[in-house]
Amino acid sequence: MCEDSHGGLGRRALFATGAAAALTLGSVSFASAAGGNRESRTVRGTLPPGSPDFVYVPVEVPAGVRELRVAYTYDRPSVPAGTLGNALDIGVFDDRGTELGGRGFRGWSGGARTEFFVRADDATPGYLPGPVREGTWHIALGPYTVAPQGLSYEITITLTYGGPGEAARPVYPPERAKGRGRAWYRGDCHLHSWHSDGRRTPAEIGELARAAGLDFINSSEHNTHAAHAHWADVAGEDLLVMLGEEVTTRNGHVVALGTDPGTFVDWRYRARDNRFGRFARQIRRAGGLVVPAHPHATCIGCNWKFGFGEADAIEVWNGPYTPDDEVALADWDSMLVASVRDGRDWIPAMGSSDAHRSPDAVGSPQTVVLADDLTREAVQEGIRAGRSYIAESARVTLSFRASGGRGEHAGIGERLTVDRDTPVTVRLEVTGAPRCTVRLVTDQGVVHTSAPLPVSGSGTVEWRTTPSYAAYVRAELRHEAAAGPLPGPLAAFTNPVFLGRR
Repeated sequence: MCEDSHGGLGRRALFATGAAAALTLGSVSFASAAGGNRESRTVRGTLPPGSPDFVYVPVEVPAGVRELRVAYTYDRPSVPAGTLGNALDIGVFDDRGTELGGRGFRGWSGGARTEFFVRADDATPGYLPGPVREGTWHIALGPYTVAPQGLSYEITITLTYGGPGEAARPVYPPERAKGRGRAWYRGDCHLHSWHSDGRRTPAEIGELARAAGLDFINSSEHNTHAAHAHWADVAGEDLLVMLGEEVTTRNGHVVALGTDPGTFVDWRYRARDNRFGRFARQIRRAGGLVVPAHPHATCIGCNWKFGFGEADAIEVWNGPYTPDDEVALADWDSMLVASVRDGRDWIPAMGSSDAHRSPDAVGSPQTVVLADDLTREAVQEGIRAGRSYIAESARVTLSFRASGGRGEHAGIGERLTVDRDTPVTVRLEVTGAPRCTVRLVTDQGVVHTSAPLPVSGSGTVEWRTTPSYAAYVRAELRHEAAAGPLPGPLAAFTNPVFLGRR
């Protein structure tokens, strides 16, 4: 084993990548297969506070390498309360380079693993199998947070020489399951397996999805599409598995929902770099939807800063209902008001579990979509059109519609096209929500609050209005409040029904 040292970043040049700032260190070189079957190098360095988002360690890989293996450690010093400690992510790019949106990506595990390997026939979860070709590879370090003392790291790179082995051929899940024609289908579009920072296998997630009454799910690992080839055995006639990615930038996360198999979406940029539009368009070209996730979450880097001009839908409810979801719901409602005021298109809401490990509940919440069939395209069209509601579990079912006096009617995500002063009846039918309160919300705010539903959980609420008074109506089901005047947590809510002529 040989050793090297990168020292501190203060002695290195800072290179602008056209995206978030990055720094490339000196190369790590290996001799050749002549030195034996296996060869290692260890490098050490220190990242100061204020380090760039990404630090690349070039590795000169000679010919004849069968496997690349990387292990790393870094120090975690004690810091005062309220001060950020050290957290260092890791990944790798191959001989095709680190260009933003390029073809060199070979895997990312963030901070979920301390080592990984890549070879032709296999790779660590989160990484892509394939040949270890001769050329300059790059270990990518992502200093997520750096303590005031700095972040000292040690990386050990091991090359194993030999024949490359037979390349693995990916098999992807089908884009269709056995549906019921035009019907309401339940799904969870934000999930994590052990292919990023989750702890469940795809098979375990599939089992939990079926137990939760789901019809479809979406693979959304952090910053990697390596899981795409591991869902074929999970899908079946009763479960549609769509493929995607959670694009985890330093200025917010976005779910690429239902992209073509093998689609990689880069994440190495901030809002100020003006790169997000490029990758939102890439998601759509790959057949996916652009869904900003947990836009008001309080975790570092989670708060959404890219605006919503590129969004196909917004994840308003993420996992157990919390105050940041309440803020996201209010913010989304304000966008609805702006859309009807300005005559602009509106952005539908979604909900997903973001489940990583036990006790995270797959399918809580879930998005219930009216789709023409159980296919990727039909489900996406239902989500994009806003023909959906969000429920805490499969126990909750809703029917919500508005009707005029001459037989006109419209459902969730649709428009009831009647004159401004036409009397309109709004009707909500509920099952599976015992003791919940129904709130009807319009562009004027909360306009109706029901008495609690009976313990059976079933009930009907009607309200009458006109388009001149309400440009849209949406429904919320709330659990009983623990205390005080604030509403209780959501049990379900709908996308709006719009009233009147545009």
